[in-house]
Amino acid sequence: MSSTEPLVRFSGVQKTYDGEQLVVRELNLDIQRGEFLSLLGPSGSGKTTTLMMLAGFESPTAGDILLDGKQITRTPPHKRNFGMVFQNYALFPHMTVAQNVAYPLTVRKVPKDEQEKRVQKALDMVRLTGMGERLPTRLSGGQQQRVALARALVFEPQLVLMDEPLGALDKQLREHMQLELKELHRQLGVTFVYVTHDQGEALTMSDRVAVFNEGVIQQLADAQSLYEAPSNRFVAGFVGDSTVLRGTLGGTADAPCIVLGQGQTLPGINVNNAVAGAMVEACVRPERIALHVQAPAALNTVAAQVAGIVYYGDHVRLLCSMGAGQAQATVKLPLTHACALTPPAMGSTVHLEFPTPFTRIYAL
Repeated sequence: MSSTEPLVRFSGVQKTYDGEQLVVRELNLDIQRGEFLSLLGPSGSGKTTTLMMLAGFESPTAGDILLDGKQITRTPPHKRNFGMVFQNYALFPHMTVAQNVAYPLTVRKVPKDEQEKRVQKALDMVRLTGMGERLPTRLSGGQQQRVALARALVFEPQLVLMDEPLGALDKQLREHMQLELKELHRQLGVTFVYVTHDQGEALTMSDRVAVFNEGVIQQLADAQSLYEAPSNRFVAGFVGDSTVLRGTLGGTADAPCIVLGQGQTLPGINVNNAVAGAMVEACVRPERIALHVQAPAALNTVAAQVAGIVYYGDHVRLLCSMGAGQAQATVKLPLTHACALTPPAMGSTVHLEFPTPFTRIYAL
């Protein structure tokens, strides 16, 4: 098998539970060897169903799933040899940590002395050395999470599937575990497929992210492309924060712009080839908007009124009223910005500059 061949290929896969509504529709997806791929989307978008079909717990209604070029669509889960980590950990409470980790090896009839070596290695890998004799109930949530991970890795699977595995942890521990998982993936080189509805988690950890909505992958890209260049309005709204401007498309094919209600124009990028005069929305990341207290010479600026000031610790956000028909604009200011230290007064007029390369205009 050529190394350029994907490890997993979904080809024309569909899934329906009731024979009418497609939960996953016409899924074509290649998962590359050794990559960390996240399936990201809101509840009911099809991401977990996709993972369950890959695991073998659900069968596709149509289409094929290939592993190393071989059909596995009807292969039962235990014969796929994939590691699985769930949100609830699914540890056996009456068994010690070492026995829990050894379970997949016992099922595979691995000799006892070999089991001990592999369990020790797996526990070292997830930094639980010396905890093999404890019961899971004596461990913290983060430690139980690690036991579940060690159990998924102990039999050296070629693929590890994770379904919201950090969802039950508190924010600080979750962020710490994200970095640990990413580092573990880097060391092992195993293929990880990770389901989450947390956009920050997906951006932090993944080589690539598949954004699902209504059973369809809306965009499949690396984290930076997904954040900086969303391919449609759904992705722009779901991944990261955006200031959204409503208007109609003006300008020319070479120099498009959004025309706001007051007749003001802001040049931008016409992402979905909206036609002139069509209703459109422009999305701009809050940190890309430049704030000016005095009106600058730049053409792509709009006057706004300060409607709120929110202190976030590492930055300050200004909420600005843009006038009738427009949602509030959010401007993200680093603490090094003069206006973050002494923000403009509530109700005062400021001037917001929208840089053309980051003003992405979407057809509605």
